[in-house]
Amino acid sequence: MRIERPGLIKFAGQEQTVVGADIRVGQKAPDFTVQRNDWVPIRALKETRGKVRIIASVPSLDTPVCDRETRKFNEEAAALGEEIAILVISMDLPVAQKRWCGAAGVEQVMTLSDAARADFGRKYGTLMKEARILRRAVFVLDRNRFVHYAAYMPTNGDEPDYAAVLAAARSALLA
Repeated sequence: MRIERPGLIKFAGQEQTVVGADIRVGQKAPDFTVQRNDWVPIRALKETRGKVRIIASVPSLDTPVCDRETRKFNEEAAALGEEIAILVISMDLPVAQKRWCGAAGVEQVMTLSDAARADFGRKYGTLMKEARILRRAVFVLDRNRFVHYAAYMPTNGDEPDYAAVLAAARSALLA
């Protein structure tokens, strides 16, 4: 059954219908299909199996807040080590993500496109139906796909609590 929640968030002054239920701490996270920057579709959790994952849902890498957030996670990635994968998912086309990563020097995070299927957006409650972009949210999953942290930003202009996200990721390493 498809869940639609009207008026949950605004984009460009317009109320949006969010498709999908929110992900909650303690639940097993669903896998989802997205595209890498080379257009190849992947099941993202299968692709990062055995790792703790930080998953950031952003509206578009070409906006100031998304740019800042992705760069921040890219900077933190090196200190987190190989056991943590950072995925940043948007509705940007793979070619746009690849161009942005090259221009921004982002190499530590995996940018993934949900533009083709909106599979992630529907499964994680981040798809804004009318605008067909993702609302800002961050999730931390342990190696077994259980959610240790889930935060949906009240507005798309709000940045996540980076310290809380990184602490949850470090804690999930021990789980």
